[in-house]
Amino acid sequence: MSPGNSIAVPESALWFGVFGLLPFGGSALSAALLGEQYGGWALAALMTYGAVILSFLGGIHWGVAIASDPGNGALPRRLAVSVAPSLVAWAGLLLPLRVGLLVLAAGFVAILYVDIRATRAGEMPSWYPRLRRPLSIAVIAALLLSNIAGPVGVGR
Repeated sequence: MSPGNSIAVPESALWFGVFGLLPFGGSALSAALLGEQYGGWALAALMTYGAVILSFLGGIHWGVAIASDPGNGALPRRLAVSVAPSLVAWAGLLLPLRVGLLVLAAGFVAILYVDIRATRAGEMPSWYPRLRRPLSIAVIAALLLSNIAGPVGVGR
């Protein structure tokens, strides 16, 4: 994929990306407002959804790598990078809620960095960072703010 193959973010990608933020926002808001009895469930829902989406973002890199393998020996590296988000997500799920949310936030920062580098290398469409940056910022904010504003006695 060449860096200049598209300028605008495709409307469908934008809408699906925005709709994908709803569980992040809803879970984060619920964690802040529902108190200890249900707020812990909302944090767990947020962390689980975050792990699923982080794995999904790695899967995008897997698909792009196998679809565009030029046979130059880069495929093993690209595949290794593509499975790292799933491993980070899994590790986050194994940790206490508060620590797991931080691990997931770090995973989203890392995959955004990978996305930007992949785009600069011509491996992703030029519009991809314009989609991923605002979505990632919203996701990272939801994870970090939930860690701060969530119920006090949960997952510490």
